[in-house]
Amino acid sequence: MDWSFAAEPLTLAFLAGAVLVTVLVRLVARVWPGVDVPFLARLAPFMPFAVRLHVGVSLIGLLSLGVYLSPAMDLQLDLAGFALGATMVVSAVLLITGWYARAGAVLLLAAGPIGMLEFGVSPVLQRIDLLGMAVFVLLAGPGRWSADFEAGRATDPTTEQAGQAVWALKVAAGLALIFVAFVEKLADPELARAFLAHHPDLNVARGIGLPLGDTEFIRLAGAIEVLFGLLLISGALPQAIILIAGIPFNATLFFFGNTELIGHLPIYGAMLVVLVYGSDSVLRPRVTALWPWGRSPRAGVTRVRSPEPALGSDGGR
Repeated sequence: MDWSFAAEPLTLAFLAGAVLVTVLVRLVARVWPGVDVPFLARLAPFMPFAVRLHVGVSLIGLLSLGVYLSPAMDLQLDLAGFALGATMVVSAVLLITGWYARAGAVLLLAAGPIGMLEFGVSPVLQRIDLLGMAVFVLLAGPGRWSADFEAGRATDPTTEQAGQAVWALKVAAGLALIFVAFVEKLADPELARAFLAHHPDLNVARGIGLPLGDTEFIRLAGAIEVLFGLLLISGALPQAIILIAGIPFNATLFFFGNTELIGHLPIYGAMLVVLVYGSDSVLRPRVTALWPWGRSPRAGVTRVRSPEPALGSDGGR
């Protein structure tokens, strides 16, 4: 790690700009928090299913590549490798089927500390987004289209539970982006330069004619990744932020294909939840809340359900 690069005045200025933009977005959100999008809001009860599916498929896909939680952690053909792989398989099956899904989420939570014994702290911390997804399932439950729901062991989450679950999800996903920005760019510029040397097309600034060398592009890209992480944690203007952040996240699929898709599935799932909840007038304040506990004690009596048009209406909410 070369923290001197992160401590350079220009880097610090970019990071300060990221914090300032986040504050400005929250101020704007107090005046214009977003818009209701009924066809997206109707998907809210199915978000626990979306989270379970994104995480489960990602775990199975990563295991098929011979890695643990991320492509940075290669599994070996030994006892530890088989044990770690089995942890991923059992967690994925329980989450995808929704059969004792909370147990699958607990196993996924345990996968982090267990993985640290084999791979160290830093690689696992970069997948802290999985922690948020697991906590989401623990707080919101497995939701519809799950064996637990069909067996009567689970119901739709209350609005309070949904607010707490989405808070954990967005904070963990945002922290994952910030950790990756420092580990792969701002605190290790040599690694980023070597990566760009093998993938020069990734310097999109140069590709569109901007005179931005690799070092300055690394600085800018790292700051933008930190900005997206802070905005995701903030939760303000969730619809606009997710749509804007989705552009660079999807652009990387062009360069890295299926491996990138499998690794980013949990982040995509988190972004989907924030977008859907942010499109509902009741759940949007929950997405924006910086602390969801103890704010609205009466909110727990309402469960997350698809909004239905009023009788005799023209289909409006």
